[in-house]
Amino acid sequence: MEAKNKILDKSFLKKILSSKGAYLLLLPGMGFFFTFILFPLIYSFRMSFYKWNIVDIGASKFVGFSNYVRVINDPIFIRATLNTIVYTLITVPGQILFALVVAILLNQKIKGRTFFRVAYYIPVITSWVVVTFLFEYFFGSQAGLVNFILKDMLHLVDKKIMWLTDPILVMIPLILLGIWKGIGWSAIILLAALQNIPLDLYEAATIDGAGIWHKITKITLPLIRPTLVFLVVVLVIGGFNVYVSGLLMTKGGRPLDLSHFILTLMYKKTFTYLDFGYGSATSYLLAAFIFMVSVIEIKLLRRKVEY
Repeated sequence: MEAKNKILDKSFLKKILSSKGAYLLLLPGMGFFFTFILFPLIYSFRMSFYKWNIVDIGASKFVGFSNYVRVINDPIFIRATLNTIVYTLITVPGQILFALVVAILLNQKIKGRTFFRVAYYIPVITSWVVVTFLFEYFFGSQAGLVNFILKDMLHLVDKKIMWLTDPILVMIPLILLGIWKGIGWSAIILLAALQNIPLDLYEAATIDGAGIWHKITKITLPLIRPTLVFLVVVLVIGGFNVYVSGLLMTKGGRPLDLSHFILTLMYKKTFTYLDFGYGSATSYLLAAFIFMVSVIEIKLLRRKVEY
């Protein structure tokens, strides 16, 4: 038995030694991971337990869970969390619903199908900064295109709507932007799932006299359920990480920090007020919340496919 173990150990060592080139190729990536991902994660976790002094790190004071308590009891954080939840609850179903319709249409044999596939994906690859400024122009209070259409063309309102300065109304352009930008990516994922469904099932359903709605509910949706679960989890994570559009469109939570999302509040507390302990605690609370939500989603949505 000992001889056999020695032989196995030698063969294992030979495999490692013969793979030196592969390990050398991995070194840059591992160095990047440890330097720019793992180390900052560990360091920021440590910071979340301190009243961090950016000028004199040695003078930083250990405060335990005080930063976490401050975050949870902060009314601005509570408002930012509610804004983030509302944004996610609307944008995720909106993206999936519109993306499913687009994917079903793009899966048909229509002229210019390739063109439409590319056209729907363009918003995905366009910078968040660019599309945010575009929507900011559309919903501008003074010279915005939406106000011009509603007031001057359709005469539906008497005065210009302050879309970007009202803490409730500003959610409308932010949500519309989130849905519009995400449709293309979700549609491509769903299109790939649709193309894996055997056509024989649809042909058999047609022979049995099934209509379009019956085919979608009894064949399409059950068979793409794993893809839908994947999309829900990924899009919820993306929804809770909304940042660029909120930061640019609300100018950092205006008015009175009422339109913050979690990440925009974290950014402002960390880099404007230099409260690194608060910012670090916020990031880890967000990560824990996203993890719990993702686990619940997977357990609720994942079940055996029946059709």
